[in-house]
Amino acid sequence: MTAQVVLPLVDAVLDRVADDVRRGLTAPSKSLPPWLFYDEAGSRLFELITDLPEYYLTRTERSILAKNATAILTAACHDQPLRIVELGAGSAAKTRLLLQAGLDRQPSVVYEPIDVSFTALESACRQIEGEMPRVEVVPRVIDYTCELDFEPCGSHERRLVLYIGSSIGNFEPDEAIRLLHRIRSRLRPGDGLLLGVDLVKDRNMLLAAYDDAEGVTAAFNRNVLVRLNRELGADFDPGAFAHRAHWNPFASRIEMHLESLCAQVVRLAALDLEVEFAAGETLHTENSYKFPPGGAEALLSASGFTPVFTWTDPRQWFAVCLGRAE
Repeated sequence: MTAQVVLPLVDAVLDRVADDVRRGLTAPSKSLPPWLFYDEAGSRLFELITDLPEYYLTRTERSILAKNATAILTAACHDQPLRIVELGAGSAAKTRLLLQAGLDRQPSVVYEPIDVSFTALESACRQIEGEMPRVEVVPRVIDYTCELDFEPCGSHERRLVLYIGSSIGNFEPDEAIRLLHRIRSRLRPGDGLLLGVDLVKDRNMLLAAYDDAEGVTAAFNRNVLVRLNRELGADFDPGAFAHRAHWNPFASRIEMHLESLCAQVVRLAALDLEVEFAAGETLHTENSYKFPPGGAEALLSASGFTPVFTWTDPRQWFAVCLGRAE
Protein backbone atom coordinates (compact mmCIF):
# COMPACT_ATOMS: atom_id res chain seq x y z
CA MET A 1 0.00 0.00 0.00
CA THR A 2 1.41 3.39 -0.96
CA ALA A 3 2.07 5.73 1.93
CA GLN A 4 0.15 8.99 1.76
CA VAL A 5 2.31 12.09 1.99
CA VAL A 6 0.58 14.57 4.28
CA LEU A 7 0.81 18.06 2.78
CA PRO A 8 0.63 21.37 4.63
CA LEU A 9 -1.86 24.01 3.63
CA VAL A 10 -0.61 25.67 0.45
CA ASP A 11 -1.66 29.12 1.64
CA ALA A 12 0.35 28.71 4.85
CA VAL A 13 3.47 27.82 2.88
CA LEU A 14 3.04 30.78 0.54
CA ASP A 15 2.50 33.09 3.49
CA ARG A 16 5.77 31.95 5.01
CA VAL A 17 7.61 32.38 1.70
CA ALA A 18 6.26 35.92 1.48
CA ASP A 19 7.13 36.79 5.08
CA ASP A 20 10.66 35.36 4.95
CA VAL A 21 11.43 36.92 1.57
CA ARG A 22 10.15 40.38 2.58
CA ARG A 23 12.17 40.24 5.80
CA GLY A 24 15.33 39.09 4.05
CA LEU A 25 15.23 41.46 1.08
CA THR A 26 14.52 44.56 3.16
CA ALA A 27 17.27 43.89 5.71
CA PRO A 28 20.46 46.00 5.59
CA SER A 29 22.37 42.91 4.39
CA LYS A 30 20.05 41.04 2.02
CA SER A 31 19.52 37.34 2.65
CA LEU A 32 17.16 34.45 2.00
CA PRO A 33 16.61 31.37 4.21
CA PRO A 34 18.10 28.17 2.76
CA TRP A 35 14.84 26.23 3.09
CA LEU A 36 13.67 28.11 -0.02
CA PHE A 37 16.15 26.08 -2.10
CA TYR A 38 14.00 22.97 -1.90
CA ASP A 39 11.21 23.29 -4.41
CA GLU A 40 10.84 20.48 -6.95
CA ALA A 41 13.68 21.69 -9.18
CA GLY A 42 15.92 22.52 -6.23
CA SER A 43 15.46 19.08 -4.71
CA ARG A 44 16.46 17.46 -8.01
CA LEU A 45 19.52 19.68 -8.29
CA PHE A 46 20.57 18.86 -4.74
CA GLU A 47 20.41 15.15 -5.48
CA LEU A 48 22.77 15.79 -8.41
CA ILE A 49 25.10 17.72 -6.09
CA THR A 50 25.38 14.77 -3.71
CA ASP A 51 26.86 12.65 -6.53
CA LEU A 52 29.45 15.22 -7.64
CA PRO A 53 33.11 14.26 -7.18
CA GLU A 54 33.78 17.47 -5.23
CA TYR A 55 30.90 16.89 -2.80
CA TYR A 56 32.54 14.52 -0.34
CA LEU A 57 29.92 14.97 2.39
CA THR A 58 27.28 12.48 1.24
CA ARG A 59 29.58 9.62 0.31
CA THR A 60 31.69 10.06 3.46
CA GLU A 61 28.67 10.00 5.75
CA ARG A 62 27.26 7.05 3.80
CA SER A 63 30.49 5.12 4.39
CA ILE A 64 30.21 5.76 8.15
CA LEU A 65 26.62 4.54 8.23
CA ALA A 66 27.39 1.50 6.07
CA LYS A 67 30.19 0.42 8.39
CA ASN A 68 28.43 1.17 11.68
CA ALA A 69 24.67 0.83 11.11
CA THR A 70 24.26 -2.16 13.43
CA ALA A 71 26.38 -0.58 16.17
CA ILE A 72 24.44 2.68 15.88
CA LEU A 73 21.06 1.01 16.32
CA THR A 74 22.32 -1.18 19.15
CA ALA A 75 23.63 1.88 21.00
CA ALA A 76 20.38 3.74 20.31
CA CYS A 77 17.88 1.18 21.56
CA HIS A 78 19.66 -1.87 23.01
CA ASP A 79 17.06 -4.67 22.78
CA GLN A 80 13.90 -2.56 22.50
CA PRO A 81 11.87 -2.08 19.29
CA LEU A 82 12.86 1.06 17.43
CA ARG A 83 11.07 3.52 15.18
CA ILE A 84 13.03 5.98 13.07
CA VAL A 85 12.20 9.62 12.35
CA GLU A 86 14.23 11.62 9.84
CA LEU A 87 14.30 15.40 9.61
CA GLY A 88 15.08 16.78 6.15
CA ALA A 89 14.78 13.28 4.74
CA GLY A 90 15.11 14.18 1.05
CA SER A 91 15.58 11.01 -0.99
CA ALA A 92 16.48 8.99 2.16
CA ALA A 93 19.24 7.24 0.23
CA LYS A 94 21.61 6.89 3.21
CA THR A 95 18.76 6.08 5.58
CA ARG A 96 18.12 2.77 3.85
CA LEU A 97 21.31 1.50 5.49
CA LEU A 98 19.82 2.11 8.94
CA LEU A 99 16.40 0.82 7.94
CA GLN A 100 17.93 -2.43 6.72
CA ALA A 101 19.89 -2.77 9.95
CA GLY A 102 16.60 -2.22 11.79
CA LEU A 103 14.88 -4.97 9.78
CA ASP A 104 17.76 -7.29 10.62
CA ARG A 105 16.92 -6.94 14.32
CA GLN A 106 13.11 -6.64 14.38
CA PRO A 107 10.20 -7.84 12.20
CA SER A 108 9.22 -4.36 10.96
CA VAL A 109 10.27 -0.73 11.27
CA VAL A 110 8.13 2.43 11.35
CA TYR A 111 9.87 5.21 9.42
CA GLU A 112 8.68 8.84 9.62
CA PRO A 113 10.43 10.97 6.98
CA ILE A 114 9.83 14.72 7.34
CA ASP A 115 10.80 17.22 4.65
CA VAL A 116 9.71 20.49 3.04
CA SER A 117 9.91 18.91 -0.43
CA PHE A 118 6.86 16.90 -1.49
CA THR A 119 8.69 15.63 -4.58
CA ALA A 120 11.63 14.23 -2.62
CA LEU A 121 9.37 12.53 -0.08
CA GLU A 122 7.09 11.01 -2.69
CA SER A 123 10.08 9.51 -4.51
CA ALA A 124 11.63 8.23 -1.26
CA CYS A 125 8.39 6.59 -0.17
CA ARG A 126 7.98 4.84 -3.49
CA GLN A 127 11.52 3.47 -3.45
CA ILE A 128 11.50 2.33 0.18
CA GLU A 129 8.14 0.61 -0.16
CA GLY A 130 9.37 -1.19 -3.25
CA GLU A 131 12.66 -2.29 -1.70
CA MET A 132 11.60 -2.83 1.93
CA PRO A 133 7.99 -3.97 2.29
CA ARG A 134 8.46 -4.50 6.05
CA VAL A 135 9.08 -0.78 6.53
CA GLU A 136 5.93 1.20 7.34
CA VAL A 137 6.48 4.67 5.90
CA VAL A 138 4.61 7.58 7.54
CA PRO A 139 5.77 10.68 5.60
CA ARG A 140 4.89 14.31 6.21
CA VAL A 141 5.69 17.52 4.36
CA ILE A 142 6.32 20.12 7.05
CA ASP A 143 8.97 22.64 7.96
CA TYR A 144 10.43 21.09 11.10
CA THR A 145 12.18 24.36 11.98
CA CYS A 146 8.78 25.96 12.66
CA GLU A 147 6.54 23.09 13.70
CA LEU A 148 7.56 19.72 15.03
CA ASP A 149 5.52 16.80 16.28
CA PHE A 150 5.88 13.07 15.86
CA GLU A 151 3.45 10.20 15.38
CA PRO A 152 2.41 8.55 18.68
CA CYS A 153 4.99 6.04 19.85
CA GLY A 154 4.23 2.75 21.65
CA SER A 155 5.19 2.59 25.32
CA HIS A 156 7.59 -0.26 24.53
CA GLU A 157 9.28 1.52 21.64
CA ARG A 158 12.26 3.84 21.47
CA ARG A 159 12.44 6.60 18.91
CA LEU A 160 15.61 7.50 17.03
CA VAL A 161 15.57 10.88 15.30
CA LEU A 162 17.99 11.18 12.38
CA TYR A 163 19.35 14.62 11.63
CA ILE A 164 22.10 13.71 9.23
CA GLY A 165 23.72 15.27 6.17
CA SER A 166 25.25 18.12 8.19
CA SER A 167 21.94 20.00 7.93
CA ILE A 168 22.49 21.41 11.43
CA GLY A 169 25.37 23.41 9.91
CA ASN A 170 22.89 25.64 8.08
CA PHE A 171 21.84 27.25 11.36
CA GLU A 172 23.50 29.91 13.43
CA PRO A 173 24.97 28.32 16.60
CA ASP A 174 22.26 29.68 18.91
CA GLU A 175 19.54 28.67 16.42
CA ALA A 176 21.03 25.17 16.21
CA ILE A 177 20.84 24.79 19.99
CA ARG A 178 17.22 25.99 20.05
CA LEU A 179 16.26 23.56 17.28
CA LEU A 180 17.93 20.58 18.95
CA HIS A 181 16.40 21.56 22.27
CA ARG A 182 12.97 21.58 20.61
CA ILE A 183 13.64 18.08 19.28
CA ARG A 184 14.70 17.00 22.77
CA SER A 185 11.44 18.33 24.22
CA ARG A 186 9.46 16.00 21.93
CA LEU A 187 11.36 12.89 23.06
CA ARG A 188 11.02 10.57 26.02
CA PRO A 189 13.91 9.45 28.21
CA GLY A 190 15.88 6.79 26.39
CA ASP A 191 15.07 8.13 22.90
CA GLY A 192 17.98 9.22 20.75
CA LEU A 193 19.18 11.75 18.20
CA LEU A 194 21.71 10.82 15.53
CA LEU A 195 23.46 13.99 14.35
CA GLY A 196 25.67 14.15 11.25
CA VAL A 197 28.20 17.01 11.09
CA ASP A 198 30.88 18.08 8.66
CA LEU A 199 34.29 18.65 10.23
CA VAL A 200 36.78 21.46 9.58
CA LYS A 201 39.27 20.56 6.84
CA ASP A 202 41.35 22.03 4.02
CA ARG A 203 39.91 25.32 2.74
CA ASN A 204 40.25 24.41 -0.94
CA MET A 205 38.45 21.11 -0.42
CA LEU A 206 35.61 22.89 1.34
CA LEU A 207 35.27 25.52 -1.37
CA ALA A 208 35.24 22.95 -4.17
CA ALA A 209 32.34 21.14 -2.50
CA TYR A 210 30.22 24.30 -2.78
CA ASP A 211 31.46 25.55 -6.17
CA ASP A 212 31.77 22.50 -8.41
CA ALA A 213 33.34 22.53 -11.85
CA GLU A 214 30.09 21.54 -13.60
CA GLY A 215 28.17 24.47 -12.13
CA VAL A 216 25.44 22.34 -10.54
CA THR A 217 25.72 24.17 -7.22
CA ALA A 218 25.54 27.50 -9.06
CA ALA A 219 22.32 26.36 -10.74
CA PHE A 220 20.98 25.20 -7.37
CA ASN A 221 21.76 28.59 -5.83
CA ARG A 222 20.19 30.60 -8.67
CA ASN A 223 17.10 28.37 -8.71
CA VAL A 224 15.86 30.16 -5.59
CA LEU A 225 15.35 33.24 -7.80
CA VAL A 226 13.33 31.15 -10.25
CA ARG A 227 11.14 30.06 -7.35
CA LEU A 228 10.54 33.66 -6.27
CA ASN A 229 9.62 34.59 -9.84
CA ARG A 230 7.05 31.79 -9.91
CA GLU A 231 5.57 32.09 -6.43
CA LEU A 232 5.80 35.83 -5.76
CA GLY A 233 5.54 37.29 -9.26
CA ALA A 234 9.13 38.55 -9.09
CA ASP A 235 11.14 39.55 -12.15
CA PHE A 236 14.62 38.37 -11.14
CA ASP A 237 16.96 37.67 -14.05
CA PRO A 238 18.94 34.68 -12.70
CA GLY A 239 21.62 35.32 -15.31
CA ALA A 240 22.26 38.72 -13.73
CA PHE A 241 23.47 37.05 -10.53
CA ALA A 242 26.67 35.05 -10.08
CA HIS A 243 27.11 32.17 -7.65
CA ARG A 244 29.73 32.89 -5.02
CA ALA A 245 31.05 30.59 -2.28
CA HIS A 246 33.71 31.56 0.23
CA TRP A 247 35.22 30.25 3.45
CA ASN A 248 34.80 32.39 6.55
CA PRO A 249 37.54 31.14 8.91
CA PHE A 250 36.46 33.36 11.78
CA ALA A 251 32.97 31.85 11.87
CA SER A 252 34.15 28.40 10.67
CA ARG A 253 31.62 28.30 7.86
CA ILE A 254 31.18 28.19 4.12
CA GLU A 255 28.93 31.00 2.88
CA MET A 256 26.93 30.96 -0.35
CA HIS A 257 25.86 34.21 -1.98
CA LEU A 258 24.34 35.47 -5.21
CA GLU A 259 26.25 38.51 -6.47
CA SER A 260 24.45 41.12 -8.53
CA LEU A 261 26.45 41.63 -11.74
CA CYS A 262 25.01 45.09 -12.36
CA ALA A 263 22.93 47.79 -10.72
CA GLN A 264 19.34 46.64 -10.99
CA VAL A 265 15.87 46.92 -9.51
CA VAL A 266 13.79 43.79 -8.94
CA ARG A 267 10.03 43.94 -8.45
CA LEU A 268 8.10 41.35 -6.46
CA ALA A 269 4.48 41.87 -7.47
CA ALA A 270 2.92 39.69 -4.75
CA LEU A 271 4.71 41.73 -2.09
CA ASP A 272 4.19 45.11 -3.80
CA LEU A 273 7.91 45.54 -3.26
CA GLU A 274 10.82 46.87 -5.31
CA VAL A 275 14.35 45.93 -4.27
CA GLU A 276 17.48 47.73 -5.45
CA PHE A 277 20.75 45.87 -5.95
CA ALA A 278 24.04 47.67 -6.48
CA ALA A 279 26.62 46.14 -8.79
CA GLY A 280 28.63 43.70 -6.67
CA GLU A 281 26.05 43.56 -3.88
CA THR A 282 25.36 40.05 -2.63
CA LEU A 283 22.30 38.16 -1.52
CA HIS A 284 23.31 35.71 1.23
CA THR A 285 21.54 32.39 0.66
CA GLU A 286 23.23 29.82 2.91
CA ASN A 287 25.74 29.15 5.67
CA SER A 288 27.30 25.75 6.26
CA TYR A 289 29.13 25.58 9.57
CA LYS A 290 32.04 23.15 9.95
CA PHE A 291 32.75 21.67 13.36
CA PRO A 292 36.02 21.06 15.21
CA PRO A 293 36.58 17.70 16.96
CA GLY A 294 34.24 17.60 19.95
CA GLY A 295 32.06 20.38 18.57
CA ALA A 296 29.07 18.17 17.82
CA GLU A 297 29.21 16.58 21.25
CA ALA A 298 29.25 20.02 22.85
CA LEU A 299 26.24 21.02 20.75
CA LEU A 300 24.32 17.95 21.88
CA SER A 301 25.17 18.61 25.53
CA ALA A 302 24.06 22.25 25.25
CA SER A 303 20.73 21.05 23.81
CA GLY A 304 19.83 18.65 26.62
CA PHE A 305 21.22 15.42 25.18
CA THR A 306 23.86 13.16 26.66
CA PRO A 307 26.50 12.31 24.01
CA VAL A 308 26.79 8.52 23.81
CA PHE A 309 29.19 7.74 20.96
CA THR A 310 30.74 9.31 17.86
CA TRP A 311 31.61 7.51 14.65
CA THR A 312 33.97 9.04 12.06
CA ASP A 313 35.67 8.07 8.81
CA PRO A 314 39.41 7.25 8.73
CA ARG A 315 40.31 10.74 7.44
CA GLN A 316 38.24 12.53 10.09
CA TRP A 317 36.26 14.43 7.47
CA PHE A 318 32.81 13.80 8.92
CA ALA A 319 31.26 12.68 12.21
CA VAL A 320 28.02 10.96 13.18
CA CYS A 321 27.15 11.49 16.85
CA LEU A 322 24.52 9.75 18.96
CA GLY A 323 22.90 11.71 21.76
CA ARG A 324 20.42 10.29 24.25
CA ALA A 325 17.51 11.99 25.98
CA GLU A 326 17.88 11.27 29.69
